[in-house]
Formats: sequence, C-alpha cells, structure tokens
Amino acid sequence: MTDPQPPEEVRRLVDQRTTARSARDWAKADAIRHELAALGWEVQDSVEGTSLRPILAHAGTRPDEREPLTDEPSVEVSLQVVAEDHPDDLHRLLEGLSAHPPSVAWELVVVANAPSYDLDRLLADVAPGAETQVIRRDERLGWADSRTLGLRESRGEITILLDSSLEPVGDFVAPLLAAFAEPDVGLAGGWGVRSRNGRQFDEAPPGEVDAIEGYCLAVRRDALRAVGGFDRRFQFYRNADLDFSFAVRDAGWRAVRTAPLPLERHEHRGWASVPEAERDRLSRRNFYRFLDRWGRRPDLLLDASIDEVQAR
Repeated sequence: MTDPQPPEEVRRLVDQRTTARSARDWAKADAIRHELAALGWEVQDSVEGTSLRPILAHAGTRPDEREPLTDEPSVEVSLQVVAEDHPDDLHRLLEGLSAHPPSVAWELVVVANAPSYDLDRLLADVAPGAETQVIRRDERLGWADSRTLGLRESRGEITILLDSSLEPVGDFVAPLLAAFAEPDVGLAGGWGVRSRNGRQFDEAPPGEVDAIEGYCLAVRRDALRAVGGFDRRFQFYRNADLDFSFAVRDAGWRAVRTAPLPLERHEHRGWASVPEAERDRLSRRNFYRFLDRWGRRPDLLLDASIDEVQAR
C-alpha cells in the first residue's frame, strides 16, 4: 500500500515547522503540528529529520475512533509487543518466551508497526509456542496508537504489554495473573510508581501504586473497556503509562505492582535511540500533557501530601 502524497498546503506547513524547530520556537512548531493533525497528517521527528504520514489506524480509522470492546475474551492472556526496529531485541524476547511460556491459554499479539526488518522471517525462526496474531501497518503509528491498536485486537481477559527490551527468564505471567485475583484490580505490572505531589514520581515497592510503568503493563479487559486505550497524543512513550494508569484508576480500578518478576531489562531503545535534547523535550511535553489532565487530582495520589499539593 502506497501512502498518498501530501497536498501543497501540508508541505508548506511542514516547511514552516522545520524553520520553527531550527529556531527552537517549540510553541510555533507544536501549533503547526496541531494544524497538520487537523488536516489528517502526522509528523514524526528523529535525528534523520522529519517524516510525514497520514493519520490512519486499522481498517481506515484511528484506534480511538473504533468501536469499544464488546466481545468476550477467548483466551486467558494476550501478550502484546510492537515490532518496529531492532530485530535482535524482539528475537531475544521471543526466545525467552518460548523457553518460559505461560501455563494458561494465551496468544501473542504482534503489532507490525512498519518494521524495518523481515518480521515474518524472524517469527518463523523463533516460534513463541502459541497462536500469533500479527497486525500489520504500512505506515508507522505513534507509540500510543500502536499500543491501542494491539489492545483493541487482543482476545485475552488480561492483556500484557511488553517492551522488547525485556527478556523472560521464568514464568512472569502467573504472578501477574495472581494480582488480578481481587476483582477491583484493573492494572498490574512488575514496576510501579507513587507520588506525594503529582510532579515527582518515585519507584514504589510491591503493593498498590499510583501508576504501572509501561515496560510490563497488564490490564483487565473490563478496565480497558472503561478507558478505550492510550491517549493518542502520546506519540513518544514517556509518561503515556502515567496517563493511562490514572485514566484506569479514575474509572474506579486499582493498580498493583507485583513482587519482582523474572524479566531481565536490557537497553530501552525508545530512550537510547533518540538524541538527548529531543527526548528531553518530548518527555517534558508529554508530562505537561499529563499534568494538564491530572495535575489537579490529588485524590488519585495514594500518598498525597496536602501541604505539597497546596504549595504547587
């Protein structure tokens, strides 16, 4: 499938945005990004420059415009991973999963987000040991859209989002499922954070948390129905997990960090592959977006300090 060529108006706006970015006029650059989105086009910035693609998702719609999940789950667990770049990372994760598969009925959901390598060959080389559903994209989506697309296509009662930087060294699914034994738990994961003021989030011990980190994030199907997915404006991954966690908890669910899971963490490409100045800028923008939505909700902070909240 060949992407349509952008019209002259869109190309002109992209040129203006490039000029604004060169002048470090981030406010103007972001304003132009919104203009482009309104026209149906999405820009992605990298060290190589700016790319442009139409805002599309699955079956001609954006993930947040699709019908909400109404079907019943057909497997106990869906494991979701996104394939983009760095095939060795995905190969390592799948090898670990093959050696330590879940002991329940499960599926593997791979969002082929315009991968830069032969995904079919990789999957043929390392069979995960379960039915594999590949959702193919010819144009690359932002982080939130790619994850939401996989969530909407999953068939599990619990869906576990995995970053390809992880390497399974044991059965990590069983302790995650155990966290959902309590019916009001909507999110669980191996890493979680808490905050006293909604500005500074710190790693939390096992137990109830403010948010689950996206390296390994499990969500109950009913909780996913309640929120629909990730906010598509989070095209970069940082703080999208905070926003999603707060949305799920605002819908009445609890988030629980498990005891340490048998998962080894390797270099996180989403962080390491982006130039420092750019990833800092994208991280700040995402955090401001989070604060704009949740910054005045101290009721969602388990450790809220009234003094700290009022001093903000």
